[in-house]
Amino acid sequence: MWAGPRRRGTAASTSTAASSPSGTSAFVSAPVAWDELPDVETEDFTIGSMPARFARLGDLHAGIDEAVCDLRVLLDWVEREEADGVGEAPYPPNFPKMPGEPKRVQPSRARPEDD
Repeated sequence: MWAGPRRRGTAASTSTAASSPSGTSAFVSAPVAWDELPDVETEDFTIGSMPARFARLGDLHAGIDEAVCDLRVLLDWVEREEADGVGEAPYPPNFPKMPGEPKRVQPSRARPEDD
């Protein structure tokens, strides 16, 4: 994928590096182990943090080609939830609201929608 020119250089990769609002770091996508999920934040994954992470954890993608699964189960699940009006999971509040995303409020605190 070609990411094109950026304010502080050019990025070309299979996963686009996105700069932080301050422009001081670039966030990247990275595989995460299940036990890390409760504690990780998007901001933890920068170009600068990846070499140490890789040295500490190794290649979390290793063996991915041997873990073959049938995606039809997942795709059927998505279609069923979309038909039921479930929608996507809400994004963290520091990200812009996306089209089709459900309300980011507890149902008991939601205001009635305008008709």
